[in-house]
Amino acid sequence: MSEAEGVPESDRREGCPHPRETEGLIGHRAAEHELAAAYGSNRMHHAWLVSGPEGIGKATLAYRLARFVLAHPDPAEAAGAASLAVPMDHPAARRVARLSHPDLLVLRRGWNADRKAFYGDIRVDDVRRATGFFGSTAGEGGWRVAIVDTADDMNGAAANALLKVLEEPPPRAIFVLLSAAPRGLPAPVRSRCRALSLAPLASSEVRAVLGGLSEIAEEHDDDALDTAAALSEGSVAHALSLLASDGASLHRVVSSLLDRLPDVDVKASHALAEDLAKRGAEQRFGLFVSLVGDWLHARVRAGAAAGEARLARFAEVWEKTARAARDTETFNLDRRPFVLETLAQLAGLARR
Repeated sequence: MSEAEGVPESDRREGCPHPRETEGLIGHRAAEHELAAAYGSNRMHHAWLVSGPEGIGKATLAYRLARFVLAHPDPAEAAGAASLAVPMDHPAARRVARLSHPDLLVLRRGWNADRKAFYGDIRVDDVRRATGFFGSTAGEGGWRVAIVDTADDMNGAAANALLKVLEEPPPRAIFVLLSAAPRGLPAPVRSRCRALSLAPLASSEVRAVLGGLSEIAEEHDDDALDTAAALSEGSVAHALSLLASDGASLHRVVSSLLDRLPDVDVKASHALAEDLAKRGAEQRFGLFVSLVGDWLHARVRAGAAAGEARLARFAEVWEKTARAARDTETFNLDRRPFVLETLAQLAGLARR
């Protein structure tokens, strides 16, 4: 597919190279080895559900896999490969970086030119493109790769459309679904995928990523980068939000509120809602949503380890919260009700 020049991308972060333009991978060596071994042994599953918190490198790994597969169409030639590394000057890598490779399809939230904003979700028409993409012969005569970034953004109709393709996968096709909340995806979609869970990065790894982003490293001193990495909870996206929006202070406020749950500090909650509703507070609002996601994700992991039976409720709240946050962004809604309602829902979860 080719990307129209000048059209904003919902999965691009300002000041950072896009994951498809990123050659290196920091962390996730075991996951990379698992993918390389599956492909090189010609036991590649047709669909992978790559999960983990936002901003830990899921998309970077997905594009790294896409480059490798498209650069090595014969799995036998890749047998025994220790990594998925492909030089960025390789023809396949250059086309992936430009989104011009005929055998790569990326499904993500599109740009609404009329509203000058991104759509709130991945729509069924977007997913139907996969039917035509996989129904034709591979342009390079090899594999075709579809990356869904993120599967959490699919609406119900889109998820059903994708399921139809996953149920009868064409030969030499690979789907890579990225998700920060996999339990919120329809069970039939999950069941067709091989799960690959990525852990948060170590703070030292986050710091290494920040140091490699020239614009970020030039704008912030070492102390600020160190602090952002330490507070990032293993997410580069969170570290960048911290740097961009005085996030360290916001992190302290939100963490204090979440730590007190199920008790709610009404005064502090309303002060936070007013702060995040201000003009120009978009990044701080995004950080708040991410921190809420982290809180829910941590409790799902802890609950799974303890054998709790109410994990579906946490996933349901996360899905509802993420969708409401996207609607708030897309339709430029007042952020105050969202903040207060979200805190109230979290208090309810913590109380049960």
